[in-house]
Amino acid sequence: MLSDEKTPIEQEQESGNEAAKEATEAASAESAEQTSAVKPEETVEHWKALAEEHQSRMLRTLADMENLRKRVRREQEDLQKYASLKVIEELLPALDNFERALNVDKETVTVESLLQGVNMVYRQMVQVFEKEGLTPIETAGKPFDPNLHQAVMQVEDTNLPSGAIVEELQKGYQFKDRVIRPAMVKVNA
Repeated sequence: MLSDEKTPIEQEQESGNEAAKEATEAASAESAEQTSAVKPEETVEHWKALAEEHQSRMLRTLADMENLRKRVRREQEDLQKYASLKVIEELLPALDNFERALNVDKETVTVESLLQGVNMVYRQMVQVFEKEGLTPIETAGKPFDPNLHQAVMQVEDTNLPSGAIVEELQKGYQFKDRVIRPAMVKVNA
């Protein structure tokens, strides 16, 4: 065999290499055509459109947040405005009973029936207040506590220990865990 002559296998390899080379060149040319087909103006327009879309979304989100703030503020104002509505509704029956007592025929009313009516209204009001968390501050037989009691008088009683409450002059009240009015008391010296 001559050195210039190639075996069929070599010829086939060579033709395969040439085909691969041509395919690579064709792909490169096609890629270059696609790259040159996308104009810089189109890329800029694409990014501008994308930026505008994101800005639009951001502005809508900011507007939604502002609307939420306004709604929450309005709801808080309404809550403060109508916070005592429940208690007032519960006190209305007691008010109705007071009105009935005032509209009673003055000729037929007795002191006993009037006292009984006032006592019923008082119990109604106490029930409403207790239901809401208002409780009277205990004073009878208790030692003086400046957090709960206000000493307005001091007396000397040898039968009681020093600092003991002798008498309650005005009831004090706690609302849940907060003193809203201390009890006014006389204290033993």
